[in-house]
Amino acid sequence: MKVSAEVVAFVAMLHFLAGVIQAPFSGSIIDSMKPKKLMLILIGVEIFATLFLIFVNNLSDLWLLYTLILIKMAAASFYFTTEMSLLPKILHGDKLQKANELHSIIWSLSYTLGMALSGFVVYALGVKIAFVLDAFMFVVSFFLLFKLTIEVEFIKSEENLFQMMSDTFRYLKRFPHAIHLMLIHAFVGLTAFDALVALMVNQYYASIIATSLALGLLHASRAVGLVIGPIILGDWINNKRIVYVFMLQALAVLLWAYLMENFYLSLFASFVVGLFTTTLWSYTYTLLQKNIEKKYYGRIVAYNDMLFLSMAAFVSFMTGYLASNGFSLESIAIIMACGFVVGGIYFAWILHTQNIKDIS
Repeated sequence: MKVSAEVVAFVAMLHFLAGVIQAPFSGSIIDSMKPKKLMLILIGVEIFATLFLIFVNNLSDLWLLYTLILIKMAAASFYFTTEMSLLPKILHGDKLQKANELHSIIWSLSYTLGMALSGFVVYALGVKIAFVLDAFMFVVSFFLLFKLTIEVEFIKSEENLFQMMSDTFRYLKRFPHAIHLMLIHAFVGLTAFDALVALMVNQYYASIIATSLALGLLHASRAVGLVIGPIILGDWINNKRIVYVFMLQALAVLLWAYLMENFYLSLFASFVVGLFTTTLWSYTYTLLQKNIEKKYYGRIVAYNDMLFLSMAAFVSFMTGYLASNGFSLESIAIIMACGFVVGGIYFAWILHTQNIKDIS
């Protein structure tokens, strides 16, 4: 069925908006519950929200689609925040950086390659089978986590949720470097290309290749870059060099804008774009984990994810809005590239004015 650019962008935005809405409370809940129990509950929510997507059949069911995506992504975001607040309780220093890189590779590959494979599955088997298979994967992950032993020190806070939130704001006021690190990580949200890719396929490639296959190939090419990037950059990256990675990401997006109309060259550009994304994400995340107190891991990580997802939601919304108001997709990509330049300059300022610990 045919849908407008606004609907495409709005659905993409919902994937990120759910995490924004719950962030003020999720961090406090994470710091007051055992992580494994909470993670199992959240996977259960994802299973049912995914299965119910099979009841979305036409445009009149958009309300159900929006509701289920909001619930599903809220659970996914909550799970992710729980996981990222757990890692620094287990690992430290270089090991934490490597774990974040590995986690980022796995997440990026699963997310991007998952979209790629879903394109092929939808093309071959249909949408409903794709939803059932997706739900089955969550069932498998539920049982894998259930059998996993997670041993971390857990001290239940005596404060209620609102007291914990107030304490977090006081901490951020005392240590503003944490706010700056959260904001710089939010710039990585400019890599929320989902809506842009969907519109590219619809505008440029639909006449030469099936839509689902085009989406699958574009996401697959970026997934390859997401995996290879940290292998190339992992041992080279440090606080000062992350500024260069921001600039390289900007140049990669500019290349994508230039090659966008040609499907096969766009596949190459999509790969190049992916090379720098994982390193940007994992390094800025590790810096935040390294530069905050253990007591506040869950809450600070939740607010960090809120800012990141807010940026991603904003990018998705603005992609659809600008495309519907006469902006070319190439110009939208150029605006994104300029955002990475601003991010690089901002991070250079942070290093100059704030006391930021190195990861190692």
